[in-house]
Parts: sequence; C-alpha cells; structure tokens
Amino acid sequence: MSREGENTPFSLLLPVYGKDNPEHFRRAFTSSVNTQTVPPSEVVLVEDGQLPASLASAITDVVSSSKVPVRIVRISDRGGLANALTVGLDACSNDVVARMDADDISLPDRFERQLERMRAGLDMVGTGMFEFADDSSIVIGRRTPPIGSEAIAAYARFHDPFNHPTVMYRREAVLAAGGYEEIGLMEDYWLFARMIHSGARVDNIPDPLVMYRVGAGAYARRGGVKQFQAEWSLQRALRRSGFTSRLQFARNITVRGLYRFVPVAVRKTLYRSIIHRNFLDRTS
Repeated sequence: MSREGENTPFSLLLPVYGKDNPEHFRRAFTSSVNTQTVPPSEVVLVEDGQLPASLASAITDVVSSSKVPVRIVRISDRGGLANALTVGLDACSNDVVARMDADDISLPDRFERQLERMRAGLDMVGTGMFEFADDSSIVIGRRTPPIGSEAIAAYARFHDPFNHPTVMYRREAVLAAGGYEEIGLMEDYWLFARMIHSGARVDNIPDPLVMYRVGAGAYARRGGVKQFQAEWSLQRALRRSGFTSRLQFARNITVRGLYRFVPVAVRKTLYRSIIHRNFLDRTS
C-alpha cells in the first residue's frame, strides 16, 4: 500500500567515530532504516577517523542486513562533526537528507511524518525528542521545539530552535546558507541561524519522533573555557551576520556565557528549569 512520502527519495546521513558504542549504533541504524514506515533511499555512513574493531564489526553487520543501499565514506583522520557532515552531504545522492546520530533512536513514523511536511514546501523540519539515559523505556525528559516560522526565528535569537539529531533538510538550502562550519559544539545552531536568516522555509513537528540518549558527561561538556570561547565565537558570528541585535548579543553573552562557568550540578538544574522547559519526571 502506498504511503505519503514514499515517492520522495531521501538520504540518511549518519556519522560515526571511534568512541561510539557499537550496540547503540546498531539500534540507531536499525531504528532509522529497517523499522521505518518510510525508509530512506540510501544511507550515507561517514566513518570519522579510525574505528575500533568492535564498531567496525557492527557496521559490517548492519550493512549486510540493511534493507537499503549503504554508502560508506571514510575519513582517515578524525576532523570533527562539522567536517564529517560536510563530507557526508557531498556524498548524498538526494537533495532531501535526514540527520541521525549514532547513539539515538528514531521512532517508526519519524520519516513518514517529516516527508509530509517537506513535500508541502519546507526546506527543513525538525521534531521533538524524548530523552533517556540507559534504558529507552524510561523517559527522563522531553524537548518540545518552537513551532511556526515566526516563533522559530524569535527563539533562534537566544537558543538553537531545532533538535539537531531530528532534522530533515534540503541539501540545496544547507549549501545556500554556507553549510556546516566548526564552532565548538554549536555548528548546528550556527547553520540553522544562517538558514533562517537567508529565508529558508523551516518548521518543527512538536511530537517526539526521536529518542535522544543523554550520556555521561553531557552537562560537563557544555561548560569550561573552551566552550565559552566557542560561545563567544558563535555570538560574534550571529551579530556580524545581522541575525542578532547589539542588545541581543549583550544578553546572550551575559546569560549563555555565564552558564559555561557555573558548576556542573547548577548547569544541569538551569538547563532543566529554563531551557528544557518540558522536562518530564522519571517514570517506571
């Protein structure tokens, strides 16, 4: 039986690197390919640097059982996520591309629902996410993104309006905005701001269509001098591009900058109470 979106070919872009967990990767791949109501037309798997034997074996296994063609792109020396995604985008055969990380889980109707929105004329559509730690049956949080182009543009002046592992976009729109550029852990925010600023048609599906794994050290990685320097670079870039005003720049540096230096426990609390507004209590 024909489903909405079946006739729109799209690529799944999935980067992996040496520290990815092989079992997490297997589940990420299977959930995004073999169990989707509308699977991708191809998978572009980017190996960012040398991989351990266990991860290489997992890749061999999923490729052999994949229901769709898998194109493996190997980068000899790890160059980071922005570089891996740039190389991967160049290898995608289709203009429509879905992103996926190697430790998350796609819910079965994710791509079907996103393709419906893309076919309506969007250049990018993200979704909400459930958060989990070790057991995906125990939801510890929910991220609901802003909905509608005006709300997204307003929200983007202070915070990333998309959950990066959930997005589906048109490669043409990504490249028109300049593609991925390395800015700490915020290459996605910088890209999305430029896409919005250049007039890309964007929206979010509020429903969680991805299970996002919150790994150990997630909040520690958001702090420190290096991340403050990345924040400073991002905010200056946003200001230079005209995306933010002087007042917004000052606010962002004050609030987001100070956030990088508070203790990890405080940072986690602030994230949950302010940014992560739709946090759900742990349930059994």
